[in-house]
Formats: sequence, C-alpha cells, structure tokens
Amino acid sequence: MKQRLITGIVAGVVFLGFCLLGGLPYHILVLAMAMIGYYEFVKMTRVSPFRGTAMLGYLGVLVFMFPWKLLDISFPLPLGHVIWLLLFLFLLVTVVTKNKMDIQMISLLFLGSVYVGVGFSYIAESRSAPDGHGVFWTFLLLVSIWASDAGAYFVGKWIGSHKLWPAISPNKTIEGALGGVVIAMLTSAVFAFLSGGLLTIGRALAIGLACAVAGQLGDLVQSAYKRVYGIKDSGNLLPGHGGILDRCDSWIIVFPFVHIMMLMPY
Repeated sequence: MKQRLITGIVAGVVFLGFCLLGGLPYHILVLAMAMIGYYEFVKMTRVSPFRGTAMLGYLGVLVFMFPWKLLDISFPLPLGHVIWLLLFLFLLVTVVTKNKMDIQMISLLFLGSVYVGVGFSYIAESRSAPDGHGVFWTFLLLVSIWASDAGAYFVGKWIGSHKLWPAISPNKTIEGALGGVVIAMLTSAVFAFLSGGLLTIGRALAIGLACAVAGQLGDLVQSAYKRVYGIKDSGNLLPGHGGILDRCDSWIIVFPFVHIMMLMPY
C-alpha cells in the first residue's frame, strides 16, 4: 500500500501538472501513454509487440491520437472511415501471411488499437474543450473516477460482504461498488458548487454517476481480459499499480462515454 500510495501521488502530480500546462506537451504525454498502453495490450495477447502486424496497430493509435487540431491540420476522414480502413488493413494481413496471422489474432490487435487509441484520444481532446475550460472538465472526470475507486475500495473493506462479480474480480463487492457511486456523485457535486455556474448540480450528479458506473465497468473489462491470459497486471511501469492500462482502464471508458452520452455541456 505504501508503494502504491507513493507511486500514485508522484504519477498523479506529474499528470495533473502536464494537464495544467496543456497544449502540445500534455497531448504528447497522453500519446506516449496510449502507445505504452497498446504495447501492454499486445504483449498480453502473447504476440511480439514489435512484429509487423502489431506495428499496424501502433499506426492506428497514432492516427487516433495525433494532435491534428493543435497543429491546425485538417484530417480529411471521419472517425468511422478511419476505423473501417484500419480494419481492412488488418484483414489483409490474414491474406498476405496466408493465415499465419489468423482472424482471431488480428481481431484482437484491431480491437486493442481502437480500444486504446480512441479511449486516450478523448482524454487528450477533453483538455482542449472548445469552451476554454478544458482543465476543469478533465479534472472533474479524473477526480470523480479516483473518488469512485477510493470509495469502492474503502467502503468495500469496511462493510463489503456481497461479491459483485467473483468470476471476474473476486475482491470487488456490491457494497463497495455502491459506495463508489455515492462518493463519485458527491465529488462531482462539489465541482458544481465551485464552478461558478459553469456546471449545474443535476448535470454534475449525472457525470458523477457515469464516471462511477462506466469506470467500474471499465475496470471489470480489464480484469476479465487479464483473467483470460492468467496475468495480474498489464505491465510493471508503475510500481504498486502495474501498467498504464491497469491505471487507466477506467479513464479510457469514462472519457468517451460521457462525451457520447452528451453529458459535457459543450
């Protein structure tokens, strides 16, 4: 716990510092995190993370994550078109390699590229919110996610007795999950009171609820995937926390989710 706490504080300070700085430095940091995250994803599938097919996935992550707006470059294709073209290229791999890279393996690599690339792209784009309050919105989501994690952990330790989903994550409890939801909603409500009218209490509570529910589901998704491959952590970059995907599994679900559900008022 001591190592986990120290690593969490140091990593959090560095990340939030870059978030305050914003602009290209922040975007490059998130891009680097996405690349490392995809590396961890590929490694979990027991495919060489630097073989040709995996490199196609890195290319996809780079396209999703490239700072087009910050560099004032107009990307000519909608996101759906990019995803389809990436899928087509992955499918061609099965033909070119004569099924040495079969449909199951390229499906995983394609899934990882979209899962990681699109997820982290929303984290980067939120900082550049068109209303000029990107720091506020990014902090709101991050702190609500962290509040949900902390609430779920401590409430679960305190009164947790009913397992939430033991086949996937044996330590999580229903009481902990509900505690995480309540703490996240209270945290987002505090942001509303401090926002000076930027965020209404109703929208704040909805965002807190979304952060808690989607975040916990994102964590379960990662747990399910790791359980298939019999591993505890996606990597070892962050002592006490594992890898980038272990630390950001909730982020890359929550950030796209709140935007898709149009919970952000911009």
